[in-house]
Amino acid sequence: MNQRMAQWLLEKLGHRADVVADGAEAVRALEEKAYDVVLMDMQMPRMDGLQASRLIHQRWPEGRRPWIVAVTANAFWTDQERCSAAGMDDYLSKPYTREDLAVALARSRTDA
Repeated sequence: MNQRMAQWLLEKLGHRADVVADGAEAVRALEEKAYDVVLMDMQMPRMDGLQASRLIHQRWPEGRRPWIVAVTANAFWTDQERCSAAGMDDYLSKPYTREDLAVALARSRTDA
């Protein structure tokens, strides 16, 4: 349900999104197509968002890798630090609003 909501919100903001089931699929999708932004859930089966983000940083050099936004229900500052240490560029805490998502997307264009 969270994926559908994110996809719907992105469409309302004028963006297109592809949805994958886990971090391994996210990495595979990046191998096939360039993405500007990845909304990366921290807790996914098989490969979580932290592992996937580390792998993305290993495989894609700065300037060629997407802006990674952590999406998580964990809202503690230690979780934000873990996301940052894994290479995530921004952080959205669930539940987030359309406005929260718009702000994160705007930061990706100014900071990237």
